[in-house]
Amino acid sequence: MRLRDVDLRRSVESERGLFVAEGEKVIRRAIGAGHPVRSVLTTAKRLDALADVVEGAAGETTVYLVSDEVMEGVTGFPVHRGALAAMERTELPSVGALLTGAERILVLEDLVDHGNVGAIFRCAAALGVGAIVLSPRCADPLYRRAVKVSMGAVFAIPYARMTDWHGGLAEVRAAGFRLLALTPDQSAVPLDEVPLSGRVALMLGSEGDGLSSHWLREADQPVCIPMSPRAMDLGVDSLNVVAAAAVACHGLLRNQVPNRVTG
Repeated sequence: MRLRDVDLRRSVESERGLFVAEGEKVIRRAIGAGHPVRSVLTTAKRLDALADVVEGAAGETTVYLVSDEVMEGVTGFPVHRGALAAMERTELPSVGALLTGAERILVLEDLVDHGNVGAIFRCAAALGVGAIVLSPRCADPLYRRAVKVSMGAVFAIPYARMTDWHGGLAEVRAAGFRLLALTPDQSAVPLDEVPLSGRVALMLGSEGDGLSSHWLREADQPVCIPMSPRAMDLGVDSLNVVAAAAVACHGLLRNQVPNRVTG
């Protein structure tokens, strides 16, 4: 299988209920999240590090041991972490089930770049976001590049995918969330000035066009990240979606009670 062929990967992975995890750390995180291992492709120098993974899945997992040259030839790219695993997908929760117990969530509309989706999951995991809701056309968080860029955070943040783009936000609102639409429009209220009591859903739009006009109308309030006057002079009127997500996720930390472990 040509792993660089995005369309081929999408069809094959969906049809067969699998995804590819790259590197020991990501493979272990995927296993920890409940994804069974179907097969492992690795090199001799990496096999010892994965010995317990292979032994733990004995009888169910096929291990292919190859040279570095064969690894690159099979995959179509240099595998710097020395191992690939075909993992089984698990059934996603419904949006309604996902939202139970969450206080701060992200809602992503039509982000198509897998690297951006993975990076946003990493931001969300680092900054206390409880869950992520994807629009029907959002990129797959379990695509190889998304998993890699997230450093396995796609296995730490629960997520669900809407089945109805047009009416999907109504279900989020019905669960008690206030819908804040992040926009580059500097006439919107700065996010750091918006009260964040209660349940809050921050909406992020696609890399090029941002949120659709329909989703902007559906939001309870548009919010922005203020740009400095000098940025405007330089012709920089907004952040890219990953940078905006990082700043916004940090802003969502306000008014949250930190989790503490007591002994």
